[in-house]
Amino acid sequence: MRQLLELEQLTAEIEIDSAGTGDWHVGEPPDRRARVSAKLRGIELAGRARRVETKDFVRFDYLIAMDRANQRDLLRMASDDLAKAKIVLFRNYDPDSPRDADVPDPYYGEGDGFETVLDICEAASRGLLQQIRENHRL
Repeated sequence: MRQLLELEQLTAEIEIDSAGTGDWHVGEPPDRRARVSAKLRGIELAGRARRVETKDFVRFDYLIAMDRANQRDLLRMASDDLAKAKIVLFRNYDPDSPRDADVPDPYYGEGDGFETVLDICEAASRGLLQQIRENHRL
């Protein structure tokens, strides 16, 4: 998504962040395999893992869940219906993806799992950006 925002010159208008619903990787850099796969596409993955905080529900217009388990976790964290309405499964932004499909977790897999996830994320990011443009007149 960051690369797409840079290409579209929208980094000043759209703030994005990444966070998990669990705390088992807090403070760690992105997975080495993910960084390698992303780098092959000209994408630099940086930063450190953090956990979603309740203030994220106020700070952001969208809370994007990669899978239904994370969606359930976010829904439990949401304080009200307005906060719950911000939670969307990522692949729902890709019109070619099955409705309510999970982004598969490549962490324990082998082979090209990270490549597949990057393909999925690029497609969903394009759809998400289109939705943001429509909703926020960008």
